[in-house]
Amino acid sequence: MSNKKRSTGTAAASEASKARAAKLAEMQRQARRKDRRGAAALWVVAGVLAIALIGGVIYAGVARSRQMDAALGDVATFPNMSANHVETDVTYEQTPPVGGDHHPVWQNCGIYDTPIKSIHGVHSLEHGAVWITYDPSLPADQVNKLKGYAGQTFMLLSPYPNLGSKVALSAWGHQLKLDTVDDTKITAFIRDYRQGPQTPEPGAACTGGTSEVA
Repeated sequence: MSNKKRSTGTAAASEASKARAAKLAEMQRQARRKDRRGAAALWVVAGVLAIALIGGVIYAGVARSRQMDAALGDVATFPNMSANHVETDVTYEQTPPVGGDHHPVWQNCGIYDTPIKSIHGVHSLEHGAVWITYDPSLPADQVNKLKGYAGQTFMLLSPYPNLGSKVALSAWGHQLKLDTVDDTKITAFIRDYRQGPQTPEPGAACTGGTSEVA
């Protein structure tokens, strides 16, 4: 075989090899593009599902919130409450009181098994506490359920003589009276009014005051 023929054969083989390499590279590029498109599609699907899930959770929460707000239609509101600090007894118009003049020292938030002084309790309401009061004759098992509600910050729980109902929930300028401790309104009231927008002194403490009882 002449040198010319060998050279021609070698060149042809080289061109064929280059063509195969180019074809392989193109196939690899197409495969990578396909993988990227597939991954992008998966991310889009995942994003849509995540948005749908979050939206469902938010919708359920809003729906439940609206239901609870509607259930709170029995809340009595008392606007324009005075808030002077006094060191004398105060006669309140509401039972239990939901605002008005009160002692300079607030009641430490917590659970009390005997009545507390209203002049201290009202000061705690001014700081954003919710005060749950109950008829002293309420059975122990029902009192224990109320203690479950009261086991968090900015909550007061105490018996209250001559309450006029089994349970009363009070916040500054707002009150809800109930005849059962198994009422979803209790949870709704606490959610809406504990450190709620009605609080005259938001951020003020509910500890460091007094634990004195009546």
